[in-house]
Formats: sequence, structure tokens, C-alpha cells
Amino acid sequence: MKKGKSILLLTLLFSIFSVTAYADNASAHKKPPTQAIPAPKFYGSPSSSISSGVVVPEGSSYLYTSGTVPPLLNKDGKTVYERYGDTKTQGIGILKEIEKQLKEQGLTMKDVVYLRVYITPDAAKNVTFDYTGWFDAYAQFFNTKANPVKPARSTVGVASLVSPDWLIEIEAVAVYPAKVNK
Repeated sequence: MKKGKSILLLTLLFSIFSVTAYADNASAHKKPPTQAIPAPKFYGSPSSSISSGVVVPEGSSYLYTSGTVPPLLNKDGKTVYERYGDTKTQGIGILKEIEKQLKEQGLTMKDVVYLRVYITPDAAKNVTFDYTGWFDAYAQFFNTKANPVKPARSTVGVASLVSPDWLIEIEAVAVYPAKVNK
């Protein structure tokens, strides 16, 4: 009987110690309430207008936009350029629209970490891709004094988009800014 009580007491003590050790170990994985999640880290060549990649810290939240297309400038226009503009004009219009979408979600262009861009051949430019027009539009929004962010980016030449008037379509990925954990 005495041996049984001793085993029971040891089992009870061991259980209490194990639960305490487990709880202590579990709390070691949580960040202190005053520690902020770090901002994304962009890397690549300092002379490039885009980043080679972006490291987004664990615990960050993302916003993905769907492919955004150019705004209509003049519904009665006789040419693509009159209706939507050239690649640069379309790119600027799209980036302004993305900027509005971000603002509605509490974000800015400074929070953009990645862009995927689709460009179609421009009939008015010997059916070639106007990459320069896109690069000029991009340069008004990124890697500037007002917004030094250089998101990672892919630019892909494609045969067509949904409308034959669209020369460019853009998808954006943004990361919500670092906040203090509560």
C-alpha cells in the first residue's frame, strides 16, 4: 500500500512538472507583445530599378490584386491610342488604379513587393512590345524619391489580352506594414 501511494505521488508530481515545462516551452515561441514584425527586405543590385527578390517576414499579411487593365480615356476614340492610350499611358492609368485599390485597403505603393506585368504587341509600333513605355510608366511610381521601393517584378510579352485595345495588364502583391503584436 505504501509503495502504491509513493508511485501515485511520483506520478502526480511528474505530471505537474511536465505540464509546467510544456507551458513554459510553448510560451517561448510567442513574440513579446512589444516586438514588431519586421518590414520586408528587398535585395538585388543597387543599380537595378527592380529587386531581385523580396523576403517577407513570417506573420505578414498580403493583398493580391487581380489583373488590372487600363481605364477608358475616350469611348468614342477611333484608335486604341484615343480610347486607352499607348503602353506608357495605359501603364500609368493602371498603376493609378492599383494605387486606389491599395488605399482602400490601408496600403500605399510603398507596400508593393511584387508586380507581374503582361504586355501585348503594339500595332502602331510595327507589332512590337513597347517595353520602354512600360518601364517609363513604372519609373513614375517606383524607385523614386517619393517611393524608393523597388518591387520584384516579371514582365511578360503575351499574344493578346481580353480586349484587343489593351496593351498592358498588371497584377500587384502588397504586404501590410509591420505592426506591434498585441
